[in-house]
Amino acid sequence: MSEPRLTLQFTVNGSEQIIQVSPTRRLLDILRSDLNLTGPKEGCSIGRCGACSVLVDGQSTPACLLLACQLQGRSVQTIEGLRDEPVFERVSAALVNAGALQCGYCTPGIASTLTAALRNNPTATAQELEQALQGNLCRCTGYTGLRQAVAELART
Repeated sequence: MSEPRLTLQFTVNGSEQIIQVSPTRRLLDILRSDLNLTGPKEGCSIGRCGACSVLVDGQSTPACLLLACQLQGRSVQTIEGLRDEPVFERVSAALVNAGALQCGYCTPGIASTLTAALRNNPTATAQELEQALQGNLCRCTGYTGLRQAVAELART
């Protein structure tokens, strides 16, 4: 017996996608394997680490938790689709200036989450930005650089 297929139509990084997938296929797998967008990383697989965070309809969302059947008609942005946005440029500059990057595994999720937070609230305080990042873990930095980047973003 063959697995049911879904004709999934959604937007990724501004480009309309129409693909045939299992309705229970994870967004993370679709992005990485089908669309070759490798910014989102496999981390915990239960939505707690933030390594796979992408923007779905403008909100930071763990891609490991969304199934294909939940994506119909929605808009997804990965780190690859944020590169030319002024808010993202601010975020990436703050992360670099503060030395908040080490191995880089968690960085796409952190940068995506901060971008969404600042898009939704351009005058966010450091406390509000830290709150937005609560679903993003980093094992390398010790968070000092990340806190400095957040403080810089809250000042500008």
